[in-house]
Amino acid sequence: MTTSSLTGADASTEVPLKRRLRRAERARQVKALALVLPLLLFLLFTFAGPIAGMLWRAVDDREVRHVLPQTVAALASWDGKDLPNEDAFAALASDIVAARAAGTIAIAAKRLNYALNGFRTILTSTARNLKAAPEPGAAKETLSKINAAWRERATWTTIKDAGGPVTGYYLLSALDLMRNVDGAIIAAPPDQAIYREVFTRTFVISLSVTVLCLLLGFPVAYLLAALPPARSNLLMIFVLLPFWTSLLVRTCAWIVLLQSNGVVNDSLHWLGIIDQPLRLIYNRFGVCVAMTHVLLPFMILPLYSSMKAISPAYMRAAASLGAPPVTAFLRIYLPQTLPGIGAGSLLVFILALGYYITPALVGGAADQMISYFIALYTTETANWGLASALGAVLLLATLLLALVYGKLVQGQQVTGGMKN
Repeated sequence: MTTSSLTGADASTEVPLKRRLRRAERARQVKALALVLPLLLFLLFTFAGPIAGMLWRAVDDREVRHVLPQTVAALASWDGKDLPNEDAFAALASDIVAARAAGTIAIAAKRLNYALNGFRTILTSTARNLKAAPEPGAAKETLSKINAAWRERATWTTIKDAGGPVTGYYLLSALDLMRNVDGAIIAAPPDQAIYREVFTRTFVISLSVTVLCLLLGFPVAYLLAALPPARSNLLMIFVLLPFWTSLLVRTCAWIVLLQSNGVVNDSLHWLGIIDQPLRLIYNRFGVCVAMTHVLLPFMILPLYSSMKAISPAYMRAAASLGAPPVTAFLRIYLPQTLPGIGAGSLLVFILALGYYITPALVGGAADQMISYFIALYTTETANWGLASALGAVLLLATLLLALVYGKLVQGQQVTGGMKN
């Protein structure tokens, strides 16, 4: 048999072999996808879907457009420099009469009252006094007689800004910003600017809790990693024990411990340390203590995982080369725990950002975090747009933190690889 015939035979068998390998690879990928498909669908409907809905509600603004469609259309070409023309007044009067008959005037009044305090009264009183559509050419005079606010430019700019279908009003409000009558973005008045302070308070409390968890959790994780497996597993049970108890029960337990006649104050008084009960609850101290207790395991577990992977030979080698224990710890051991420190700190900080039950129960009025206001606007005032905007800002902050952490970890890996 010649060489050319052998080469041809090999080529003829190589192509079906490649096809079979590709077919087998596709079958493996399909099986893997089938295994993870239920989880993907679960995450889609319970995680990605609600987040997408929240982001959409933060910019959705269709209430006024549905209730006052002719007015929104008439104001689309209005430059906002002076009062709109007679056609806009006539469209508003017609929309108000129709909305009153349909019983939807309160929907637009509620939305407009968010942007301009007192707009609910303006719109409802106009609807109550406007019995029928005015005569042609008399709409401006009729509405102005019913309520003088219709002669003010701010009233009409509020309707135009709320004309939708999307808006930046809620996101601006979440950052204590607003638009003036000329459309420029300005800072909100001091009596309305509360959310920057709340966000700052939320970040400060979360950072304080993260630092406390790190200071308390690092020695515990080091001890767990250094002990023999039998003893460390026993101690790990105590670390995981809080997970077996309800969060609400643990928070209420701190109320019992820290109250004026609680165990802590009674013990300090019995020891003669204090004469009067200390105020340990319904303030920032109580919030930090209760949140640290709840979140401490989330710091210990990543630290323990990172420390367990560090070989004891590194410290022995440093000691054999004459390094003091403190120097060996700071220059050899501690840098190797940085991934665990970063992961635990990020996990605790993100969890603390969204805490609601603990600050609501053990914190005072000046210690409520942003989650309290999100719950308030969701359940009590039904201002879902502002609640979604606050949640969107918090989500953006969380994503930025995760991105920064990812960059730091990637930079550390590159630096470690270059050193190696």
